Amino acid sequence: MAIGTIKLRPTGATATLGRTGHPEVVSVTGGALTVVTRPAEPGFNPLDLLYASVSACLVLSARIAASELGLLDRFESARAEVTGRKAADDPARIERFDILLTVEGALDAAERAALIERAERICTVSNTLKAAPAFVVNG
Repeated sequence: MAIGTIKLRPTGATATLGRTGHPEVVSVTGGALTVVTRPAEPGFNPLDLLYASVSACLVLSARIAASELGLLDRFESARAEVTGRKAADDPARIERFDILLTVEGALDAAERAALIERAERICTVSNTLKAAPAFVVNG
């Protein structure tokens, strides 16, 4: 089913964890990954996955923005580096996201700025985080 030009994709994930081992996450579309828990362990921890969601959404949104602005023929690539700062007080949370979104291509400064601004407005993940959605936990 599509709304306008937006194609809907099934979304969601299920994580499982036993008495020992690491969380295993499976998406409704069949993707799978193991979540790491030790600081020196290579891989993604839960915060890395949050940052990865923001960064992936922003670069995808940058390409969409380039298309919408008629700049896709001069757009070469986008890179989003996302980090954050944990709050010092309770509850445990990220209090600030630091994002560097760079766009490569034959674009002038005004086009690059417009593309970055539009990408940030398009990104579903950043829009969701800024909106503080309701959490409904059933058990």
